Amino acid sequence: QVQLVESGGGLVQPGGSLRLSCAASGFTFSNYAMSWYRQAPGKERELVATITSSGGRTNYADSVKGRFTISRDNAKNTVYLQMNSLKPEDTAVYYCRATRSWQNYWGQGTQVTVSS
Repeated sequence: QVQLVESGGGLVQPGGSLRLSCAASGFTFSNYAMSWYRQAPGKERELVATITSSGGRTNYADSVKGRFTISRDNAKNTVYLQMNSLKPEDTAVYYCRATRSWQNYWGQGTQVTVSS
């Protein structure tokens, strides 16, 4: 019963901040790289940020670099996405993904809406 459950989404004004969480269960979390993706209406799902299994390295899409931070707490089986200086273009459903070798797990997504 593998589960990835995102939380923390909601409505925020431009310039505001949100922190998304993804709680994992049913697998050995510390063995998996983690990623955040997002999908806006009518658009393809896009990679936002990644973090290695140990948390030693991170990567970001150019559109969020300097504003978003991905982190993980392996003791809590949780990955986070801190989002600052939010823009209307950040509006999307945000998804958590776990990867290891041939294995792929996805969360159900959480809605982030940035609007005045």
